[in-house]
Amino acid sequence: MLSAAFLIATSLQAQTPAPTSSTPPAPAAETAPAAPLSVEERAAIAAERAAIAAERAAEASARAAEAAERAAAATVPPPAAAAAAAPATDKKQGEWDVTVGLGLISLTGNASTLTVSGLASAQRTTDHWIYAIKSYGSYGRSRPPEVTGEEAVSQVVAFNAGLELRGDRRFTDVISGYLLGGAETDHVKSVESRTFGEGGLGVLWWDEKKEKGRESYLRTDAAFRYANETRFQYYPTRMNLPDVDLGGPRFGAVFRYGLAQNVTFKEDVEVLVSVIGDSRMLFNSQTQLSVGLTKQLSLGTSFLVKHDSAPPPGKVSTDTALALNFEVLL
Repeated sequence: MLSAAFLIATSLQAQTPAPTSSTPPAPAAETAPAAPLSVEERAAIAAERAAIAAERAAEASARAAEAAERAAAATVPPPAAAAAAAPATDKKQGEWDVTVGLGLISLTGNASTLTVSGLASAQRTTDHWIYAIKSYGSYGRSRPPEVTGEEAVSQVVAFNAGLELRGDRRFTDVISGYLLGGAETDHVKSVESRTFGEGGLGVLWWDEKKEKGRESYLRTDAAFRYANETRFQYYPTRMNLPDVDLGGPRFGAVFRYGLAQNVTFKEDVEVLVSVIGDSRMLFNSQTQLSVGLTKQLSLGTSFLVKHDSAPPPGKVSTDTALALNFEVLL
């Protein structure tokens, strides 16, 4: 920059006309003060100063850029740390969460008992909808000890199954409206079939994934259910029974809580108060403690209570079941 300015100034001075011989030089004592700089000289000096200022500004800008890069490198975590800090999710939104469970009881010898139970559930969550499918079933036979001279006869001690479909339309992250339909049967309890439909409101109070894989979840339902129950007595003698209808408000709750890492407490409870026909109340509760053995496999123990205030003739009001089963998360 300085060399360019010097060459410009030298060129301007070279182009200035020299004094002719006709004009004698003035005596030294009488020399006038230095003439003001010409426009070209002032421009050359200004250009030189501007070049120096621009060079200094460029150096300052480079130093500032280096400082900014060092500050950014200090604040941005490395890719591995960022991946570790991000919460891990096994399932993406919109995919199905499928769980399959199986239970087995087998006794042999003087008396024999074989009971098989299974369950399956699937749920898919999107921004505006929640779809859920639930099914269960069990079958069991038992042969009491033989009496001398008499042959023991094997009897059915469990024969039930059910299927339930549910769809929730999410109005907000907390409140949703839903429709539910399903059917179930229980031959031991003289229920040939019970088909039902339900519509109501669901409230998701919280759904949290805590540290170390622990969870906390609570949802409640308030709805109206109608069901038609066809009855038939299968045991001990086959006999037709009159059908009944039931319908009324239903209240339900689903609660999950992680007691420790890979240990989860689960509670599903519902109560239906029938206002159609004779007064009747149905109450179901399933309490379960699940221990995760691996990421997909868990071992659970459950206690089931089913109460019917007006069961079919000859049947008791309350049934209970204590079971140990394996669950697989697909």
